[in-house]
Amino acid sequence: MTRTTTTTRRTLLTAAAAAALALTLAACGSDAMSGMDHGAAPSATGSAAGHDMPGMSHGPDGMAGMSHGPAGSSDGLVAEQGGYRLDGALAGAEYRFTVTDPDGKVLTSYQPEQTKEMHFYAIRSDLSGFQHLHPVRSADGTWTASLAALQSGEWRMYASFVPGAGSGKGTGLVLSRTATVAGQATPVPLPAAATTGTVDGYTVTVAGAPKAGAAGELTVTVSKDGQPVTDLEPYLETYAHLTAFHAGDQAFAHLHPETAVTTGGGGPALSFHAELPKAGDWRLFLQFQTGGALHTAALTLNVAA
Repeated sequence: MTRTTTTTRRTLLTAAAAAALALTLAACGSDAMSGMDHGAAPSATGSAAGHDMPGMSHGPDGMAGMSHGPAGSSDGLVAEQGGYRLDGALAGAEYRFTVTDPDGKVLTSYQPEQTKEMHFYAIRSDLSGFQHLHPVRSADGTWTASLAALQSGEWRMYASFVPGAGSGKGTGLVLSRTATVAGQATPVPLPAAATTGTVDGYTVTVAGAPKAGAAGELTVTVSKDGQPVTDLEPYLETYAHLTAFHAGDQAFAHLHPETAVTTGGGGPALSFHAELPKAGDWRLFLQFQTGGALHTAALTLNVAA
């Protein structure tokens, strides 16, 4: 009887252990999937069910990457992040778009950043044709950006904003999609890397050697006819606005100003916090204002690994 009882107990313990192992494996499989975005899967054209406006089309980037929470560490090359999604279409000289929140509803609440609820950028794949606009939002949450004429070719449209609602409230995001302008495209060669650029008689000089993925500083000096410029006017709560786009993939970076606006004119030297995530050539666009006129200077900056 003793041997029989012992054998029976061993059999029962073995079965119980196997059952516990199976339950543990099942639970692990469930946990591994819980961190994934389980919203409607995008179709081959990049649209997600329930998120599109009528008549909207999508570029080849429409297959957005998985959302991993609202943290804004994107280089601007995804259409969806943290549950927020950009959908838009180009119609002539207008780009109409919406942003949907993690609940799939059109976002209508935004927090101003540098005086604007939305900063919109357009640039061609060869980094020519730069435009920085502040579109108009209708009551239903649809934005309309009125663009200058676009040359034929592939363009990327960026929406830079801070949600005023949803799980990502207060977190800066940059989302983008591509759009195609019909016709024969003639690529514009990227200008060689240089420390200076000119526009409207002004010369801008950039000093600093940022490294990919590391925080650094750039100093921009503005001059005219060889003389330092000291009459820069406030533009978007600063004396200059600086954005950059990476050659090859059009990754986006906004270089934040560190020079405070004071009474009187600004200049000639302006400091910017620079975090450029990738090595290689970046096309920089510096916007500043004098005499009520906005100027946009461009130059190519090479960033070391």
